[in-house]
Amino acid sequence: MERWARLFRWLWATPWPVYALTMVQANIIGAVFVFAFLRFVLPMDRFVDLNEFRFLNQYLFIGYLVLAFIGGVIASTLLLLPVLKVDRSGAEFDGAIRRRTLRLPLHQALISGAMWVIGTVLFVAVNVGHSPRLALIVAVTSLLGGSTTCLISYLQAERIMRPITVRALSRGVPANRHVPGVRRRIFLGWSLTTVIPIAGALLILTGHWFGLFGDDPELILVPLAVLASVAVIAGAIGMGLVSDSIADPVREMQAGVSRVKQGDLETRVTIYDSSEIGRLAQGFNEMVTGLQEREAIQDLFGRYVGEDVARNALERGTELGGQERQVAVLFVDLTGSTEFAAANDPAEVVSVLNEFFRIAVESVDSNGGYINKFQGDALLAVFGAPLEVENEAGRALRAARALQSRLTELSPLSAGIGVSYGTVIAGHIGHAKRFEYTVIGDPVNEAARLTTLAKMEQGHVLASAAAIHQADAPEAARWVLGRSVELRGRGIMTQLARPLRPTLADRWQAGTVALRPVDDPAH
Repeated sequence: MERWARLFRWLWATPWPVYALTMVQANIIGAVFVFAFLRFVLPMDRFVDLNEFRFLNQYLFIGYLVLAFIGGVIASTLLLLPVLKVDRSGAEFDGAIRRRTLRLPLHQALISGAMWVIGTVLFVAVNVGHSPRLALIVAVTSLLGGSTTCLISYLQAERIMRPITVRALSRGVPANRHVPGVRRRIFLGWSLTTVIPIAGALLILTGHWFGLFGDDPELILVPLAVLASVAVIAGAIGMGLVSDSIADPVREMQAGVSRVKQGDLETRVTIYDSSEIGRLAQGFNEMVTGLQEREAIQDLFGRYVGEDVARNALERGTELGGQERQVAVLFVDLTGSTEFAAANDPAEVVSVLNEFFRIAVESVDSNGGYINKFQGDALLAVFGAPLEVENEAGRALRAARALQSRLTELSPLSAGIGVSYGTVIAGHIGHAKRFEYTVIGDPVNEAARLTTLAKMEQGHVLASAAAIHQADAPEAARWVLGRSVELRGRGIMTQLARPLRPTLADRWQAGTVALRPVDDPAH
């Protein structure tokens, strides 16, 4: 006895009470309606004396209703129990339990149908000896009432089991021909609201035509009115359940699409069943997962090659080759990094390098530049490729000054910074299966040579006169031209430029001091 009490308490904490009560309620209401319709609405007393076996039918109805109630509860519990055990334990749904969960509404409808068939056979067997006509009417009415009840039981079971079904489908939607799709659901709703009521009305009219209810047409008006009223109520309930089974997941997917459009790629929708709608929901989730992975790849791609290059590659594709571009080039190289690496722990060296590159990247990004390469302890940045920007030279010069100022934080290392301007070839270089976006040309070499020379300068920053001439006036005013030198490997002269001290540049812009190039004889 104690074991049964524990089982009952355990079941009470599950969806079982609501499930069992709803299933029993639907069948009892259907049975009571059919009995009342036969006993009080149809004019059967015209052709059979119901008083002869009225009590027999009433006692049989009450007795079978009690037995069907007990049998239905037991059958539903046995059907539901394995699913509830897995759901309550939190374990994964294996294939057998998942199939049982998905087929549960169908099996519940079959249980209800079996109860109705047994009851119909029982009543027909009891009444056929007294009145074959009455037995026929009982059989037909029970068939229509039982069909309606079974359809509603199916839809109610599906809705009540929805939270458990969601768990069962959390790892994917299997192919399941036992679950009705959208077409069949609409057909069920049509059957519930149209086919069964019209069939009932036609059968009443046919019975009247053959004289089952007498010759007076008014005798069938009340049955037809009652049948129409019940059809409206049952149809509203049934179509509400059918429409909700379709509309609920569609509305959720609509909300999910809106969230994805707003950039929320963490969005997932609930999979309610294994019909077309369930597979559509699974496809939506897989699509969003793909978008999330694509965004992660794009983000990773952007970190490797730069966001601008990544965006261009994704939008326009890639092909080997390049085009001439007017760009400013900034090159920065750490001083003394080899000695520092030899004298310090590798972790500390990596930490210092990362801090150096963080400062460099922030300075370049804030001025609209593109980090083209990390080369050991050096960095190459380009302004004007792959995206065209205004005032390429001015942006590069501002980035160089900002970088010079911030690298004072990077004790004990310093860096040389060189800025150049000119025509380069910018594009994808390499093989069709492995390539990179880069810039090639004299300005790149010039910037690298200026960086080497800048390491020996007090301010550690040099630029070419070409960069100064192409810069906007406010930025050019913060640089002073100096002597011309022949940089290694170039064979032509390059006029150097150095940044002014911030206070001196501010005084010059205010007009309180005049500046000349340092190699000007008048200086």
